[in-house]
Amino acid sequence: MGCGNLFFTVLITFSVALITYNIIISANAPLKQDFPGPSRPSIKVDPLIKMPLHRSSSSEKSKKRLFHTAVTASDSVYNTWQCRVMYYWFKKFRDGGGDESGMGGFTRILHSGKPDQFMDEIPTFVAQPLPAGMDQGYIVLNRPWAFVQWLQQADIKEDYILMSEPDHIIVKPIPNLARDGLGAAFPFFYIEPKKYETVLRKYFPEEKGPITNIDPIGNSPVIVGKEFLKKIAPTWMNVSLAMKKDPETDKAFGWVLEMYAYAVASALHGVRNILYKDFMIQPPWDQEIGKTYIIHYTYGCDYTMKVLCCD
Repeated sequence: MGCGNLFFTVLITFSVALITYNIIISANAPLKQDFPGPSRPSIKVDPLIKMPLHRSSSSEKSKKRLFHTAVTASDSVYNTWQCRVMYYWFKKFRDGGGDESGMGGFTRILHSGKPDQFMDEIPTFVAQPLPAGMDQGYIVLNRPWAFVQWLQQADIKEDYILMSEPDHIIVKPIPNLARDGLGAAFPFFYIEPKKYETVLRKYFPEEKGPITNIDPIGNSPVIVGKEFLKKIAPTWMNVSLAMKKDPETDKAFGWVLEMYAYAVASALHGVRNILYKDFMIQPPWDQEIGKTYIIHYTYGCDYTMKVLCCD
């Protein structure tokens, strides 16, 4: 019995001594770091998600500013054909766009009020048209109203919106040209705020600033922050309707009335735009693609026997 008690006493004493020794050593030894640092340059693994650092730490990729492309359309045969062509080229350059591209999702905003047979081919949001007679035969007034509905009801993942049109053909990947709180837009030579200052002051009073605060743009192509557009769109709709109801304004602006309305609405909310002449070309006035991103084929083009575009 005495030997047994002695053995257990020695065993317990040795165990306590060993545990105490390990505690003392652990408390005084430096922690071994397996995280990336100057002392371990060969380690290229993110400790949280096990992703190579050259991918996970890239600020350019982690902060990529994607935009959602939105196109309003009616359910006419021609408009539908245009949208199918436009979406084909959108997918081609989005999918092969590389790191510089800002192209994200796509939506056709169909303002006919009812689905059509191409809902499965083209991502589509069905918007309600204006009440009968409100557009006064100017169907383009449905455009701002359709955007209001889409922005209120759709789940848009991207932080920016590219407003485009069915008669746009994308010819190369489009980067996000908006920056520093500014939108990015194409300058139209026929949008002349200074020339029509008297008319525009009905909607952009002098206390809002100089008439030059209204950029010479339409609503497309425009890349703008989503939160900015949520504020601009209702104003754009209301200004469009007010302009159409005013005979002087309607006569002055004609078919570009709704473009002026967007430019005014953007200015009223203090959203200025970087003007990119290379955003798109408009044949037959422009006959080379050059650095542009979009072909706008709104104008009629005749061709010679040599297939050269001419006026």
